[in-house]
Amino acid sequence: MRVVLLIFGTLLWLPSVSAQTGKPMSIAELAAYNKPDREQVLLDGAKKEGRMMWYTSLTGGPNQEVPKAFEAKYPGIKVDVYRGDSDAIIQRVLQEAQAKRYLVDTIETTFPILKVMQEYKLLTPYFSPHLASYPDEVKEKTDKGLVYWATDRESYIGLAYNTNVVPEKAAPKNFDDLLKPELKGKIGFATSDTGNRVIGAMLATKGPEFISKLKAQDIILHGVSGRAIADMVVSGELGLSPTVFLSHSRTSISKGAPIKWVAMDLVPTNAGGVAVPAKAPHPHSALLFADYLLSPEGQKILGKFGLDSAVNKPPFKRYYAEAGMTVEQYERENARWEKLLRDIGKK
Repeated sequence: MRVVLLIFGTLLWLPSVSAQTGKPMSIAELAAYNKPDREQVLLDGAKKEGRMMWYTSLTGGPNQEVPKAFEAKYPGIKVDVYRGDSDAIIQRVLQEAQAKRYLVDTIETTFPILKVMQEYKLLTPYFSPHLASYPDEVKEKTDKGLVYWATDRESYIGLAYNTNVVPEKAAPKNFDDLLKPELKGKIGFATSDTGNRVIGAMLATKGPEFISKLKAQDIILHGVSGRAIADMVVSGELGLSPTVFLSHSRTSISKGAPIKWVAMDLVPTNAGGVAVPAKAPHPHSALLFADYLLSPEGQKILGKFGLDSAVNKPPFKRYYAEAGMTVEQYERENARWEKLLRDIGKK
């Protein structure tokens, strides 16, 4: 993201889309359209467009299953998919904007990237008939009932422990319990954004003194994915880790793995939102697909892959690391969290 921010300074602001008095509707007008025939209007236009491009940072099955189900429901509309991590997506979007070569129709990615696009006026506010089902805190709202994005999936980061390595009486139930002497040398953190967010949650609840105390626990850092850190707990290589996704734990537990997942004081929430670019080349398809991702049908497909719906309220307190921050502020905080994480792993 730091490299990407260098691009921001050279990005030319794009003119906003002005409303047209005649037909066809501009993308801004179409995005705000909320009449009863909205779906039919979008479908008629989408069939003429014939295809669309979806950019997403989702991994695995949803990349295939969501387009497949959408194409089955709306025959004649082909969904092309570009999957990349957050940095790859934002670099691609900014390069296209600078070249005035617009390819993406609907985008689904994490909040920091959506905030960048919002700040540079690369998104169009939109209406969806499904927005009423979502709580206010998971919608980036603007005027007239429109949103820049709405959260279509959430993944929760908590603590997983191996029941063969860590007795239940020693298993942490909150951040303070990580300081138990019997857990020394048994705790591992995933680095990258996952570990950073956990540090942010710890700072928000316990303060910097707590982070300093963690160093005495001989914390082991691993530069691996969330799935990989969960597998290390499953195998017993790690006794426990506070950087394990609930979705990964569910999958492992369903296969008989000897682990349990525990929500800590705050649960860092890795969320993805659905947005529509201001220059989407296939606007009818873009909006129809955005509606589908937020619909009960789309949410059901994402749920098949362990992703939680933002429609539901979990029995713990969610922590959105980016909440209330600009892109620049978030970058500074994330760098601070990363440094603290590295420090607790130093011998």
